[in-house]
This record gives sequence, C-alpha cells and structure tokens, in this order.
Amino acid sequence: MKKEDIVQFLKNLKVPTKRQYLLGFAVVVALLAIIRPFVTGEGSDAVEEGQTFLTPLTSLTHHSKHHRILSVPNYKVAFPDSQSVQIVAANKWGVRPVKNREDAEARKKELVYVGESPYYHVDKLNSSIPYLVPRAAVLLQDIGQAFYDSLYMKGVPLNQLIVTSVLRTKEDVARLQRHNGNATDNSCHLYGTTFDICYNRYHAIGREVRNDTLKWVLSEVLRDIRQQDRAYIKYEVKQGCFHMTVR
Repeated sequence: MKKEDIVQFLKNLKVPTKRQYLLGFAVVVALLAIIRPFVTGEGSDAVEEGQTFLTPLTSLTHHSKHHRILSVPNYKVAFPDSQSVQIVAANKWGVRPVKNREDAEARKKELVYVGESPYYHVDKLNSSIPYLVPRAAVLLQDIGQAFYDSLYMKGVPLNQLIVTSVLRTKEDVARLQRHNGNATDNSCHLYGTTFDICYNRYHAIGREVRNDTLKWVLSEVLRDIRQQDRAYIKYEVKQGCFHMTVR
C-alpha cells in the first residue's frame, strides 16, 4: 500500500480510532510473542562498545554478516532543523492550534490516536496527548518499523523507541514555559505535526541493549528519513530527544 493510501485510510477512520488502534496492537503483540525467541538474542554474548549483537537471526537471513553500526559523524550537524524551520511545516500540514483538552476531544476527526504500538512505546504523558495528524502518524509508524528493520539487519535484539511528547494544547505550553525555556508560545506541538523520541532510553522487548548502541542505530534511521525529505529533525541536548516535524 502506498503512503498516500495509508494517509487517506487514516483520514477516513471514524472515532473511536483508539479502539481500532489497540485491536491492531494486540494482534501484532501476539505475533511478536510467537517469534520472540528468534529476535531477542537470548543466550548471545554481551555487547561491547562498537560491536553488534550476533543472534539466532543469522540463520534466518541470507547475509553472511550483519550490517555494521555506523551512527552519524555529528548529531548537531546531521539534525540541525530549528523551530523557525519546523514551524513552517507545522503550519502547512497541521491543525488549528488546540486550546485545551476539551478542544482536543472535539477535534478527533482531524487527528489520529497514536497510543501504544508494536513499533514504539509512548511514555506517560504529562504535558501532551497521544494524537497526531494522519501524515505525522504515518511518519512515526514508519520510523518505528525502520528502526526494527535496522536492528534486525545489524543483529541487535529488538527494542522499542520511546515517544516522550506528542500533541500539546495551549494550556500545556503555558505550563511548560514555567520550567522549560524551549517551550515557545507557537510550539510546533500545537499543530499535531510534531513528536519527540528520546535517545537515552528504550523499551526492551527481550534482552536490554546498551543505550549508546541503540542511539547509533536510531540516528542512522532518522538521517535517512530526513534525507528523504520526510521530516525536519532537531537534536535536543538538554531534553535528550530528537524533536521532529513531518514534512
């Protein structure tokens, strides 16, 4: 199915999309439980810095060797897209800024629920709610799937990405500004086009992996996404996340 078809499908979904989303999630989790022994790398040696995992996946792939983990030379250079760049895309693809939780509830026909997924884990959200415009929801799903694919090809046990921030209301932004200097009045998160993925924590499905190793793999995936002109991405040092807006 083409990306455009997926976006149109998500737009046509009727509320409650959350129930449909969780049903699909349950089915895929069951499938993952069946194949878990093949992808968790149980019984393999602990990884050392600069090495990849060698797991039973070796017997399931035609590649004689796993792909190397290369990361990117410089995170700030690879992901430089500032607020002034991302806000242009947010205005183009996003919804009218959401005022508060009540306003968000009334706008669900414009937004897609992006709660728990087989491809990523959503943190406990205190200053945002798990909704995105369909275009951004597809992007998040594709990033999570590409991350899984990359872990597989590199022989690394599966770990989920952690989403730490999604759609913010104006009330959320006002509260954040009291202790977060990066929270602006015209935050991209207001438009449902933007989400944050942390790079210093991951959600282990099987055996845990060094955070640095997973960060290197994630940076390769996000570099490719950005080079495909699918997202603007900013490497946030203080917040420990990649802040991105769909293009």
